[in-house]
Amino acid sequence: MGKTLIDVKDIVFRYHKDADKPALDQVSLHVNQNEWLAIVGHNGSGKSTLARVLNGLILPDAGTVKVGEIELKEESVWDIRRKVGMVFQNPDNQFVGSTVRDDVAFGLENNGVERELMIERVDWAVKQVNMQEFLDQEPHHLSGGQKQRVAIAGVLAASPDIMILDEATSMLDPIGREEVLETVRLLKEQGTVTVISITHDLDEAAKADRVIVMNGGKKFAEGTPEEVFELDEQLVQIGLDLPFSYRLSKQLKQQGVPLANAHLTQEGLVKELWTLRSKN
Repeated sequence: MGKTLIDVKDIVFRYHKDADKPALDQVSLHVNQNEWLAIVGHNGSGKSTLARVLNGLILPDAGTVKVGEIELKEESVWDIRRKVGMVFQNPDNQFVGSTVRDDVAFGLENNGVERELMIERVDWAVKQVNMQEFLDQEPHHLSGGQKQRVAIAGVLAASPDIMILDEATSMLDPIGREEVLETVRLLKEQGTVTVISITHDLDEAAKADRVIVMNGGKKFAEGTPEEVFELDEQLVQIGLDLPFSYRLSKQLKQQGVPLANAHLTQEGLVKELWTLRSKN
Protein backbone atom coordinates (compact mmCIF):
# COMPACT_ATOMS: atom_id res chain seq x y z
CA MET A 1 0.00 0.00 0.00
CA GLY A 2 2.09 2.92 1.24
CA LYS A 3 3.51 4.45 4.38
CA THR A 4 1.60 4.30 7.64
CA LEU A 5 -0.52 7.43 8.11
CA ILE A 6 -2.19 6.47 11.40
CA ASP A 7 -0.69 4.26 14.09
CA VAL A 8 -2.89 3.34 17.07
CA LYS A 9 -1.46 1.35 19.99
CA ASP A 10 -3.42 -0.16 22.87
CA ILE A 11 -5.96 2.64 23.26
CA VAL A 12 -8.55 2.52 26.03
CA PHE A 13 -11.53 4.86 26.36
CA ARG A 14 -14.38 5.05 28.86
CA TYR A 15 -17.31 7.43 28.48
CA HIS A 16 -17.73 7.29 32.26
CA LYS A 17 -14.55 7.03 34.28
CA ASP A 18 -16.08 4.52 36.72
CA ALA A 19 -17.53 2.29 33.95
CA ASP A 20 -16.64 -1.38 34.32
CA LYS A 21 -16.43 -1.97 30.59
CA PRO A 22 -14.56 0.51 28.36
CA ALA A 23 -15.98 1.59 25.01
CA LEU A 24 -12.55 0.85 23.55
CA ASP A 25 -10.44 -1.86 25.16
CA GLN A 26 -6.75 -2.16 24.18
CA VAL A 27 -7.36 -1.43 20.48
CA SER A 28 -4.39 -1.29 18.10
CA LEU A 29 -4.46 -0.67 14.35
CA HIS A 30 -2.74 1.12 11.50
CA VAL A 31 -3.95 2.94 8.40
CA ASN A 32 -1.87 2.93 5.22
CA GLN A 33 -1.56 5.74 2.73
CA ASN A 34 -3.94 5.45 -0.26
CA GLU A 35 -6.03 2.60 1.13
CA TRP A 36 -9.72 2.27 1.94
CA LEU A 37 -10.11 0.80 5.41
CA ALA A 38 -13.60 -0.20 6.55
CA ILE A 39 -14.23 -0.46 10.31
CA VAL A 40 -17.42 -2.46 10.87
CA GLY A 41 -19.49 -3.55 13.84
CA HIS A 42 -22.99 -3.54 15.28
CA ASN A 43 -24.31 -0.64 17.39
CA GLY A 44 -22.25 -0.38 20.56
CA SER A 45 -19.25 -2.25 19.14
CA GLY A 46 -16.92 0.75 19.54
CA LYS A 47 -16.52 1.65 15.86
CA SER A 48 -17.89 5.21 16.07
CA THR A 49 -15.99 5.86 19.30
CA LEU A 50 -12.86 4.78 17.47
CA ALA A 51 -13.65 7.21 14.63
CA ARG A 52 -13.94 10.08 17.11
CA VAL A 53 -10.57 9.20 18.63
CA LEU A 54 -8.91 9.11 15.20
CA ASN A 55 -10.27 12.59 14.46
CA GLY A 56 -9.32 13.99 17.87
CA LEU A 57 -12.92 14.60 18.94
CA ILE A 58 -12.18 12.59 22.08
CA LEU A 59 -8.86 11.64 23.68
CA PRO A 60 -8.10 8.08 24.80
CA ASP A 61 -7.64 7.35 28.51
CA ALA A 62 -4.63 5.19 27.73
CA GLY A 63 -2.54 4.18 24.72
CA THR A 64 -1.26 6.32 21.84
CA VAL A 65 -2.57 7.63 18.53
CA LYS A 66 -0.13 9.04 15.97
CA VAL A 67 -1.19 10.70 12.73
CA GLY A 68 1.94 11.02 10.66
CA GLU A 69 4.55 12.24 13.12
CA ILE A 70 2.00 13.96 15.39
CA GLU A 71 0.88 12.24 18.59
CA LEU A 72 -2.71 12.97 19.65
CA LYS A 73 -2.71 15.16 22.77
CA GLU A 74 -4.75 18.13 23.94
CA GLU A 75 -2.24 20.56 22.46
CA SER A 76 -2.11 18.75 19.08
CA VAL A 77 -5.86 18.22 18.50
CA TRP A 78 -6.19 20.95 15.86
CA ASP A 79 -3.10 19.71 14.01
CA ILE A 80 -4.69 16.24 13.91
CA ARG A 81 -8.00 17.59 12.61
CA ARG A 82 -6.22 19.36 9.78
CA LYS A 83 -4.95 15.96 8.67
CA VAL A 84 -8.13 13.95 9.33
CA GLY A 85 -11.44 15.20 7.92
CA MET A 86 -14.79 13.72 8.89
CA VAL A 87 -18.12 13.22 7.10
CA PHE A 88 -20.99 12.45 9.49
CA GLN A 89 -24.18 10.41 9.22
CA ASN A 90 -26.78 13.11 8.58
CA PRO A 91 -25.81 15.53 5.79
CA ASP A 92 -28.48 18.05 6.82
CA ASN A 93 -26.71 18.55 10.16
CA GLN A 94 -23.49 19.54 8.39
CA PHE A 95 -24.67 22.40 6.19
CA VAL A 96 -23.96 25.96 7.25
CA GLY A 97 -23.89 27.82 3.92
CA SER A 98 -26.83 29.11 1.87
CA THR A 99 -25.36 27.62 -1.33
CA VAL A 100 -23.16 24.66 -2.16
CA ARG A 101 -20.31 27.08 -2.91
CA ASP A 102 -20.64 28.80 0.49
CA ASP A 103 -20.84 25.52 2.31
CA VAL A 104 -17.72 24.03 0.72
CA ALA A 105 -15.86 27.30 1.39
CA PHE A 106 -16.92 27.53 5.05
CA GLY A 107 -14.01 25.59 6.55
CA LEU A 108 -11.50 27.44 4.40
CA GLU A 109 -12.88 30.82 5.52
CA ASN A 110 -12.58 29.73 9.15
CA ASN A 111 -8.94 28.81 8.55
CA GLY A 112 -8.18 32.20 6.99
CA VAL A 113 -7.38 30.87 3.51
CA GLU A 114 -6.84 33.68 1.00
CA ARG A 115 -9.77 34.35 -1.35
CA GLU A 116 -8.03 33.37 -4.61
CA LEU A 117 -6.79 30.08 -3.16
CA MET A 118 -10.20 29.45 -1.58
CA ILE A 119 -11.96 29.83 -4.95
CA GLU A 120 -9.42 27.45 -6.49
CA ARG A 121 -9.91 24.82 -3.79
CA VAL A 122 -13.70 25.03 -3.84
CA ASP A 123 -13.79 24.59 -7.64
CA TRP A 124 -11.36 21.67 -7.43
CA ALA A 125 -13.22 19.94 -4.58
CA VAL A 126 -16.67 20.06 -6.17
CA LYS A 127 -15.23 18.65 -9.41
CA GLN A 128 -13.80 15.71 -7.46
CA VAL A 129 -17.34 14.73 -6.40
CA ASN A 130 -19.01 15.73 -9.70
CA MET A 131 -21.10 18.52 -8.14
CA GLN A 132 -19.73 21.48 -10.11
CA GLU A 133 -23.11 22.10 -11.76
CA PHE A 134 -24.75 22.68 -8.36
CA LEU A 135 -22.44 25.37 -6.95
CA ASP A 136 -25.15 28.02 -6.65
CA GLN A 137 -27.96 25.73 -5.50
CA GLU A 138 -29.30 25.69 -1.95
CA PRO A 139 -28.15 22.48 -0.21
CA HIS A 140 -31.63 21.55 1.05
CA HIS A 141 -32.81 21.22 -2.58
CA LEU A 142 -30.33 18.38 -3.21
CA SER A 143 -30.91 14.64 -2.92
CA GLY A 144 -29.41 12.73 0.02
CA GLY A 145 -26.56 11.38 -2.09
CA GLN A 146 -25.80 14.81 -3.50
CA LYS A 147 -25.77 16.32 -0.01
CA GLN A 148 -23.21 13.79 1.17
CA ARG A 149 -21.08 14.45 -1.91
CA VAL A 150 -21.13 18.15 -1.01
CA ALA A 151 -20.12 17.24 2.55
CA ILE A 152 -17.22 15.20 1.10
CA ALA A 153 -16.23 18.20 -1.06
CA GLY A 154 -16.16 20.38 2.06
CA VAL A 155 -13.71 17.94 3.65
CA LEU A 156 -11.56 17.64 0.50
CA ALA A 157 -11.29 21.42 0.12
CA ALA A 158 -9.35 21.52 3.39
CA SER A 159 -6.77 19.08 1.89
CA PRO A 160 -6.69 16.42 4.63
CA ASP A 161 -4.54 13.29 4.28
CA ILE A 162 -7.38 11.09 5.57
CA MET A 163 -11.16 11.23 5.29
CA ILE A 164 -13.39 9.39 7.77
CA LEU A 165 -16.97 8.57 6.78
CA ASP A 166 -18.89 7.85 9.97
CA GLU A 167 -22.00 5.89 8.85
CA ALA A 168 -22.15 8.42 6.01
CA THR A 169 -24.39 6.24 3.80
CA SER A 170 -26.71 4.81 6.46
CA MET A 171 -29.48 7.41 5.94
CA LEU A 172 -29.39 7.29 2.13
CA ASP A 173 -31.57 5.39 -0.32
CA PRO A 174 -29.84 2.76 -2.54
CA ILE A 175 -29.19 5.26 -5.36
CA GLY A 176 -27.70 7.84 -3.00
CA ARG A 177 -25.60 5.17 -1.29
CA GLU A 178 -24.15 4.03 -4.62
CA GLU A 179 -23.42 7.65 -5.63
CA VAL A 180 -21.41 8.22 -2.46
CA LEU A 181 -19.57 4.88 -2.53
CA GLU A 182 -18.63 5.33 -6.19
CA THR A 183 -17.32 8.81 -5.34
CA VAL A 184 -15.25 7.37 -2.49
CA ARG A 185 -13.89 4.60 -4.71
CA LEU A 186 -12.77 7.09 -7.38
CA LEU A 187 -11.15 9.42 -4.83
CA LYS A 188 -9.23 6.51 -3.36
CA GLU A 189 -8.15 5.14 -6.76
CA GLN A 190 -6.96 8.58 -7.86
CA GLY A 191 -4.85 8.85 -4.70
CA THR A 192 -6.72 12.00 -3.66
CA VAL A 193 -7.29 10.89 -0.08
CA THR A 194 -6.98 7.87 2.20
CA VAL A 195 -10.41 6.64 3.30
CA ILE A 196 -11.70 5.16 6.56
CA SER A 197 -15.38 4.19 6.48
CA ILE A 198 -17.21 3.40 9.70
CA THR A 199 -20.21 1.19 8.96
CA HIS A 200 -22.41 -1.71 10.02
CA ASP A 201 -23.05 -2.57 6.35
CA LEU A 202 -20.88 -5.42 5.08
CA ASP A 203 -21.96 -4.70 1.49
CA GLU A 204 -20.19 -1.36 1.89
CA ALA A 205 -17.20 -2.95 3.63
CA ALA A 206 -16.84 -5.38 0.70
CA LYS A 207 -15.69 -2.45 -1.47
CA ALA A 208 -12.78 -1.60 0.85
CA ASP A 209 -9.18 -2.81 0.63
CA ARG A 210 -9.10 -3.95 4.25
CA VAL A 211 -11.66 -4.53 6.98
CA ILE A 212 -11.46 -4.34 10.78
CA VAL A 213 -14.38 -5.85 12.71
CA MET A 214 -15.13 -4.39 16.15
CA ASN A 215 -17.10 -6.17 18.87
CA GLY A 216 -17.56 -5.18 22.50
CA GLY A 217 -14.93 -2.45 22.26
CA LYS A 218 -12.27 -4.88 21.00
CA LYS A 219 -10.85 -5.73 17.60
CA PHE A 220 -12.62 -8.96 16.64
CA ALA A 221 -11.06 -9.59 13.22
CA GLU A 222 -8.91 -7.94 10.56
CA GLY A 223 -8.03 -8.73 6.95
CA THR A 224 -9.12 -8.32 3.36
CA PRO A 225 -12.89 -8.49 2.79
CA GLU A 226 -12.42 -12.03 1.44
CA GLU A 227 -10.55 -13.11 4.58
CA VAL A 228 -13.03 -11.47 6.96
CA PHE A 229 -16.13 -12.89 5.26
CA GLU A 230 -14.68 -16.38 5.60
CA LEU A 231 -15.62 -16.04 9.28
CA ASP A 232 -19.20 -16.40 8.02
CA GLU A 233 -21.44 -17.42 10.95
CA GLN A 234 -19.11 -15.81 13.49
CA LEU A 235 -19.99 -12.44 11.95
CA VAL A 236 -23.69 -13.25 12.10
CA GLN A 237 -23.35 -14.19 15.79
CA ILE A 238 -22.00 -10.71 16.62
CA GLY A 239 -24.90 -9.00 14.85
CA LEU A 240 -23.66 -8.45 11.30
CA ASP A 241 -25.42 -9.45 8.07
CA LEU A 242 -23.29 -11.04 5.37
CA PRO A 243 -23.65 -9.40 1.92
CA PHE A 244 -26.52 -10.78 -0.15
CA SER A 245 -24.21 -11.66 -3.06
CA TYR A 246 -21.92 -13.62 -0.72
CA ARG A 247 -24.81 -15.60 0.79
CA LEU A 248 -26.34 -16.28 -2.64
CA SER A 249 -22.97 -17.39 -4.04
CA LYS A 250 -22.59 -19.94 -1.24
CA GLN A 251 -26.13 -21.25 -1.73
CA LEU A 252 -25.59 -21.62 -5.48
CA LYS A 253 -22.35 -23.53 -4.89
CA GLN A 254 -24.16 -25.83 -2.46
CA GLN A 255 -26.75 -26.47 -5.21
CA GLY A 256 -24.00 -27.54 -7.60
CA VAL A 257 -23.41 -24.33 -9.58
CA PRO A 258 -19.64 -24.40 -10.33
CA LEU A 259 -18.76 -20.91 -9.10
CA ALA A 260 -15.06 -20.27 -8.56
CA ASN A 261 -15.67 -17.87 -5.66
CA ALA A 262 -18.20 -16.70 -3.12
CA HIS A 263 -18.64 -13.20 -4.53
CA LEU A 264 -18.52 -10.07 -2.40
CA THR A 265 -20.42 -7.94 -4.92
CA GLN A 266 -23.49 -8.48 -7.05
CA GLU A 267 -21.54 -7.31 -10.10
CA GLY A 268 -18.94 -10.05 -9.63
CA LEU A 269 -21.59 -12.74 -9.14
CA VAL A 270 -23.58 -11.67 -12.21
CA LYS A 271 -20.41 -11.59 -14.32
CA GLU A 272 -19.40 -15.14 -13.37
CA LEU A 273 -22.94 -16.48 -13.84
CA TRP A 274 -23.03 -14.89 -17.29
CA THR A 275 -19.64 -16.42 -18.14
CA LEU A 276 -20.85 -19.87 -17.05
CA ARG A 277 -24.02 -19.46 -19.11
CA SER A 278 -21.99 -18.43 -22.18
CA LYS A 279 -19.79 -21.56 -21.86
CA ASN A 280 -22.89 -23.74 -21.81
